[in-house]
Amino acid sequence: MSSTESAKPSKLPPFDATDPLGIDDLLGPDDLAIRDTVRTWAADRVLPHIAEWYEKGELSGIRELARELGALGALGMSLEGYGCAGASAVQYGLACLELEAADSGIRSLVSVQGSLAMYAIHRYGSEEQRRRWLPGMAAGETIGCFGLTEPDHGSDPAGMRTYARRDGGDWILTGRKMWITNGSVAGVAVVWAQTDEGEDGRGVRGFVVPTDAPGFSAPEIRHKWSLRASVTSELVMDEVRLPADAVLPDAKGLRGPLSCLSHARYGIVWGSMGAARASFESALDYARGREQFGRPIGGFQLTQAKLADMALELHKGILLAHHLGRRMDAGALRPEQVSFGKLNNVREAIEICRTARTILGANGISLEYPVMRHATNLESVLTYEGTVEMHQLVLGKALTGLDAFR
Repeated sequence: MSSTESAKPSKLPPFDATDPLGIDDLLGPDDLAIRDTVRTWAADRVLPHIAEWYEKGELSGIRELARELGALGALGMSLEGYGCAGASAVQYGLACLELEAADSGIRSLVSVQGSLAMYAIHRYGSEEQRRRWLPGMAAGETIGCFGLTEPDHGSDPAGMRTYARRDGGDWILTGRKMWITNGSVAGVAVVWAQTDEGEDGRGVRGFVVPTDAPGFSAPEIRHKWSLRASVTSELVMDEVRLPADAVLPDAKGLRGPLSCLSHARYGIVWGSMGAARASFESALDYARGREQFGRPIGGFQLTQAKLADMALELHKGILLAHHLGRRMDAGALRPEQVSFGKLNNVREAIEICRTARTILGANGISLEYPVMRHATNLESVLTYEGTVEMHQLVLGKALTGLDAFR
């Protein structure tokens, strides 16, 4: 008997429709424990209520949910110290997948808190800023938001009009930010503004802004047809006076906010697969039980073809997320690779949701099933943290060496 033959397993494990590629074999006990803990929390605290929250266009009890997520260690999950869990990038990704399998709005709450607001303070803030803000944010006692996008400047943040000027030892901040998750409930906002600092007389700086500062307001944006179970706001800064130590000392230029966005986009690579998984599983369960022409529709060739294609793209996307997570843990993940993941996974997740809707037929538009809710949420996820077109151009520039942005 050859050594190759002796190494073969005597019996293959059964095929698992929920994990057809055996991706769970890539995970260790701690990874699985974190994933299962977040999945259980979402099943208990989000899924029984999410259809009602979505229909009403509100996220009821967001402060209590934030504290619970803090107790789970899900806020600033991959950051070290200051009450943060210090989890791996893969573990953070698994949490994002489980949260978005419940709803994109819940994952957005966590992403903006941890990957944008907390990450900016942790990476670019002073030690005093970290000690002041991060423990409360990690615990969910203080909610944060991240102000970069403006009414007239989304994909081109270099054109932002929000401006901070010196006034003695203080800063005076004036401007508007738009489509800001968590804005109306935040206790602290990380706001990016143009200043007179920089080699050319212009320079983007980040500011840590307490939301109770005079001149700061955050009116909530209503009448959304996507991310309805999420708080979305405008930020208005009307001559907000800030002390000198409000500026993030280590963030100068656009590299600061763009690195924060890259960290948040990584979570979307995983999260979008959660929305896709929930829609696929809903369609698979429906196909097994729904009968037409005297038998379950899952027994028809066209339905099986749809399910096979959905499973193919879903698990390819999860494998891609795992690969990028391992690279991030190794300190080798490039922004272009994050664009690769965000572009592919969100685009494929939307297609999975749309295909799932066709399997459910008319029931697919009902909030009794998660499919249409996930599909509409993903329309926002497709746009925020970089549109399809922007990520295509990031990859195009990387591939050709030619800049098509300007």
